[in-house]
Amino acid sequence: MTDSGTTAARPPTLAAVAARAGVSVSTASLAFSGAGPVAESTRERVRAAAAELDYAGPDPRGRSLRSGRSGIVGVVLQERVLEAFRDPINIAVLDGIAQEVSPQGRALLLLADMGESAHAVQTTVMDAIVLVACSPAIARTIEQARRRDVPIVAIGGPVVPGVLSVSIDDRAATAQLARHLADLGHRDVSMVTLPLDLDRTRGPLTAERIAASTTMVADERILGVRDVFPAAGGVVAAGSYVDEGVLAGHALLADPAHRPTAVVAQSDLLAAGVIRAAQECGLRVPEDLSVVGFDGVRVDDAVPHDLTTMVQPAAEEGRAAGRAVLALLDGPEAADGAAPEGVAFTCTFHRGATTAPPRATT
Repeated sequence: MTDSGTTAARPPTLAAVAARAGVSVSTASLAFSGAGPVAESTRERVRAAAAELDYAGPDPRGRSLRSGRSGIVGVVLQERVLEAFRDPINIAVLDGIAQEVSPQGRALLLLADMGESAHAVQTTVMDAIVLVACSPAIARTIEQARRRDVPIVAIGGPVVPGVLSVSIDDRAATAQLARHLADLGHRDVSMVTLPLDLDRTRGPLTAERIAASTTMVADERILGVRDVFPAAGGVVAAGSYVDEGVLAGHALLADPAHRPTAVVAQSDLLAAGVIRAAQECGLRVPEDLSVVGFDGVRVDDAVPHDLTTMVQPAAEEGRAAGRAVLALLDGPEAADGAAPEGVAFTCTFHRGATTAPPRATT
């Protein structure tokens, strides 16, 4: 009884829907789940009965208990969600994952890796985990996932035994950019790198900072430049943002007597920022300074340039991770205990209008 003395209406049940549709409860359940041999006419009859009774469907918590699955795929981001969503590559990767897992009735749960992801992995109900661009510091998260026997897929992270890897050719692709600059005649080349530590500390690119780096993607791209320009230095940015590229660009270009003739930025957003900084210093791109980026995202809303860059297939990386998750959970490989193999993608060189031979000096 309610306080007003009236009897509270009970929510409709699956049994009531089955009775209204003239089918068994098991048939009604199959009609809602989409599984099993249920005729379309029967399925429509069940749906019509549900609509008449205002029945929303079986409680997903009960289905989860019966199946032992939550239908949730956790996605661990290395940074805060706000920062991660400033990078279009992260958005493309997440969209790719969702394209594969969502049609199979699975939802994505975003976990920000701010020192708490390991605890979240230990306590949050999920069927699998995708690590996006995570550093070696993610080891605790991986350990917790393994204790729960949760499948793990890593995108752009370190190679870890037992963790399926989806990667790109960061080092080789960056070396191709560096060779392009060398072929144009550049010898004084600097870098603007992605963060090297979890604190996202800005500053000069030193041997000590590289040795202490916890970011595999940045490390590989540094090695790619140094495969061609062994003495190349540079600065470390605090994130893959245009404003960080502006700060880094000014740091590199502040002294007219010691300016590089070319800059390799580890993302297109950083490259766009370097171009802005060059313009603020009165330099022309590419006549006075060549700039290359990495990713293949649109930067025309930041700078009016067709950027020379390496195009990475971010959405396809996400789709590959999504397919791997499904295979680990439901595919024939999962049935015989053999995990699917990792996937390595190759980036594509795009020669834009931001590189040219270095200006002749007198």
